[in-house]
Amino acid sequence: MKFSTKSSIYFIMGSKNSGVRDPLQVVEAALRGGINHFQLREKGDGALTGSALLEFALHCQRLCREYSVPFIINDQVELACSIGADGVHIGQDDAATQEVRQLIGADKILGVSVHSVEEAKIASREGADYVGMGPIFGTVSKADAKKPAGVKEILAVKNELPNLPIVGIGGITAENAHQVWQAGVSGIAVITAITEAADIAERIQLLQVPCKEEHRT
Repeated sequence: MKFSTKSSIYFIMGSKNSGVRDPLQVVEAALRGGINHFQLREKGDGALTGSALLEFALHCQRLCREYSVPFIINDQVELACSIGADGVHIGQDDAATQEVRQLIGADKILGVSVHSVEEAKIASREGADYVGMGPIFGTVSKADAKKPAGVKEILAVKNELPNLPIVGIGGITAENAHQVWQAGVSGIAVITAITEAADIAERIQLLQVPCKEEHRT
């Protein structure tokens, strides 16, 4: 399985991101609403571990399979391999891209978080199927997030690596998503834009690429 480059709504969530709502109900609502990729990112205070994490991951995986949406796990390569996840996403402080590619095999999706053209070049060279570029705007979803860069770094990577799929991430909302789509990304990644939505399906529709941009790309 490879990363789909067609206007992806890429939803990232862990068990603690859903507030008072059941996290599995939020995942299913997002799947039903039209997300194209789901990444399980189980980190931070109160994060699940051990058998509880395994059980939650398996539930998420079953839901993703039901809706034919790729199931990607953040960072935890061993877990991803043990349950046959569709892919892994890693950051700059995680294992080396080349090593992760060897561990998961050629047929799995591998995404890498990058913040510059140079990091994107290395990720692409070492086997990444796509890069997550950000933060685009200010975000409260990641305590150690870097300074927002707007879309200028996306444009720089597109110029140097036109065939590398880029997913924009960081502070993306229904109000500013069009700016990211206009930069030529293959997808936008969101957490709170979906988890905090009263109507998840409606929010996903608002996040999607405008029709004229879909036609242009």
